[in-house]
Amino acid sequence: MSEIILHHVPGSRSQRVLWLLHELELDFDVRVWPFDKTLRSAEFLALNPAGRVPALELDGRSIWETGALIEILCERTGRLGRPPGDAERVDWLIWVHFAETISQHAATCTQQHLMLREASMRSPVVMKLESARIGKCFDAIEARLAGDWLLSSFSAADVAVGQAAMMARRFHRVGDRPRMAGWIDRIEARDGWRRASDAKGFYDRDFYEVPDV
Repeated sequence: MSEIILHHVPGSRSQRVLWLLHELELDFDVRVWPFDKTLRSAEFLALNPAGRVPALELDGRSIWETGALIEILCERTGRLGRPPGDAERVDWLIWVHFAETISQHAATCTQQHLMLREASMRSPVVMKLESARIGKCFDAIEARLAGDWLLSSFSAADVAVGQAAMMARRFHRVGDRPRMAGWIDRIEARDGWRRASDAKGFYDRDFYEVPDV
């Protein structure tokens, strides 16, 4: 495989791809970007025209969108995916892309709690609604888990959903979901996760309470 460069913001969705690269044991470089207007610079927009991470330089071009990156890397390596025709292919695709549903709710909470600096700009109602929606996503994970992983064995679906859940649990506790709690413990025990875990980035605490309305 050609030279790989991951463009990454600590604490963001790009950690999902960083973790997968470690799980796939690929050789790659990381360029860390600040979470600021630099992502709107001409230099970065040439890598991802949406001005977001991740962007991955591969085969002499830049590719982006975490779901696409996961599919491409798994297909290229033949690892941690489920190829067309596999009995688990449909479920693998569902869970890989379900990560974005979780991430969108977590992103809204992140905006409300961290990015809107003035209290008057924030909405406790939105915070409460989005936290509850994360809880519904956690319920779906809890209902899915019958064994150690989301599918019959560890896969990139666990990477995608796992990273999203790790981010989202800053806004909704895992609570009384024992299967999900055990799954997170197994994730945190993986060498790939440990190597990909980085600074909190723009998060300044482990959990954000919804303020009183």
